[in-house]
Amino acid sequence: MNVLENFHVHSLPESIRALSREAMEARVWEIKKELGSRLFMPGHYYQKDEVIQFADATGDSLQLAKAAAANKEAEHIVFCGVHFMAETADILSDHDQTVLLPDLRAGCSMADMADIHQVEKAWEALQQELGDTIIPLTYVNSTAAIKAFCGEHDGATLTSSNARALLEWAFTKKERILFLPDQHLGRNTAYQMGIPLADMAVWDPIQEKLEWGGDPENIRMILWKGHCSVHEKFTLDNIREVRRRDPDVNVIVHPECTFDVVDAADQAGSTSFIIDAIQKAPAGSKWAVGTEMNLVNRLAATMTDKTVFSLNPNMCPCLTMNRIDLAHLLWSLESIRDGHPHHIIRVPEDVKEQSLLAIERMFAVPKET
Repeated sequence: MNVLENFHVHSLPESIRALSREAMEARVWEIKKELGSRLFMPGHYYQKDEVIQFADATGDSLQLAKAAAANKEAEHIVFCGVHFMAETADILSDHDQTVLLPDLRAGCSMADMADIHQVEKAWEALQQELGDTIIPLTYVNSTAAIKAFCGEHDGATLTSSNARALLEWAFTKKERILFLPDQHLGRNTAYQMGIPLADMAVWDPIQEKLEWGGDPENIRMILWKGHCSVHEKFTLDNIREVRRRDPDVNVIVHPECTFDVVDAADQAGSTSFIIDAIQKAPAGSKWAVGTEMNLVNRLAATMTDKTVFSLNPNMCPCLTMNRIDLAHLLWSLESIRDGHPHHIIRVPEDVKEQSLLAIERMFAVPKET
């Protein structure tokens, strides 16, 4: 039995399960007040409303990474997000700070698509075929081990907010980029920079081979064959149907969507970009949004002067992100208050050191280059 399966068996105590939502909320507010500045709770935009209401900082991956790096006062950082985000917070935090993830099952299927052993095998094969012409970049939606790999090989991390700036930076270092682990963000960003699809190859980690039919000398982007299981469910048919029903609808999507969807949308950008675009849009405008459902529902509920709805009417929230719920949040806070914090996320020191190099390179690159 693996760690996560074991955790599932020994889940929430009955003392918390028996509480009403109102009682849980009251306890969370009470503990937050009691801990004061000793506690810092960042919350990702995709979190449930029952959790995000307690966040000390909300944002996308880049915003929360910076918030975690800036906060040096809190003893405990309770990260309301997924595992790779908590790892990043631990990498950026001081040694006397402890990072907790309320539910260890809150992972990321995309991050799991790039295992460090697969990446090392791929790197060796690509070096043999293409020589020392490649620099690795990884989306922050990746494990600490992958971030460390990029740090060790002169690469960097990136987010959907600064992907273009990091690609432009990387091309000043080497002829080619190995882009991990989301092929769609890499493809969409490179194409917007003017790199043709014909110059992009795909590395299949399962088959351990490069999907490429042309002259290897023409390869500029090597895209890892990974994807977001949520964003890949938005389709070109969704866009066609929305526009058939109402030609005045604006279609805005996240760049983790497939190339055809991004190409057909009116706008594409990071979570923060999507929020900002809709906030600044004129009253009465209509928006079909291709991103995680919790955020779409929140936008619809708060921006009532516009019509906001999901591009795919059959979408559900990100299942792993939704592992963090009110009950697990309370359990995590009670463990701190009782002096026995659990679900602590600790990145090994050697991995942390190399990961930090990759993250600091990202922070050093201006968003606009």
